[in-house]
Amino acid sequence: MRRSRTLSKLSDSVNRRLNSYALAGSAAGVGLLALASRAEAKIVYTRTYKKIVQGLPIDLNDDGIIDFSLTFSRRRTGSGNFASFLDAVPGNRNRVLGSGFASDLPSGVKIDSHERFSTGSKTMVVLNYSRGTSHCSGAWLDKKRYLGLKFDIKGKQHYGWANLGVWCNQIFGEGKIFGHLRGFAYETIPNKPIITGKTHGPDVVTVQPASLGHLAHGAAAIPAWRRKDQ
Repeated sequence: MRRSRTLSKLSDSVNRRLNSYALAGSAAGVGLLALASRAEAKIVYTRTYKKIVQGLPIDLNDDGIIDFSLTFSRRRTGSGNFASFLDAVPGNRNRVLGSGFASDLPSGVKIDSHERFSTGSKTMVVLNYSRGTSHCSGAWLDKKRYLGLKFDIKGKQHYGWANLGVWCNQIFGEGKIFGHLRGFAYETIPNKPIITGKTHGPDVVTVQPASLGHLAHGAAAIPAWRRKDQ
């Protein structure tokens, strides 16, 4: 005679434990998919919006190393007079496109080896103050444009861009330079050109400043400077 099997009811604690395992496995799977997509992508685009306040670091490939910085500086030019600058400053072995001022590129421009890059900092906007009045000048004055970038990843050169808006108040008094970072992108294949403003297509993956991969691995995987912004 065949004995009937009785299905035993799992305790609430066991059910909760199984559910937690399932959720953890699902989160890990999402993280792995995000990392795989990013590794296979040719262009990684980071959508962001940050004000440039007392400088702003840019980590193009999210490896915890600052590749470029937007910095403010100020110098005296005479008795009671001074000049303020907004500069794009490359990190070690990195370069900014432009000679004199940093180039203000429109959308759709190819950035490649034919462009002229500089290792030193490049000025975007300068504000001169003299005798109670201010005057702004520079290639980036009152514009939304793209900054051409060339940077090093493990000894190989990659191209990228940063989308920036820069303005300057020319008023009676000192005036002020201000702006914001609207997003940035880089090409994962060394020495391959990149197109300014290209944020869609089969060869583009869009990530947030803190990616799904970081979330799946916990807050400890996020660089300290990035965690402070959250």
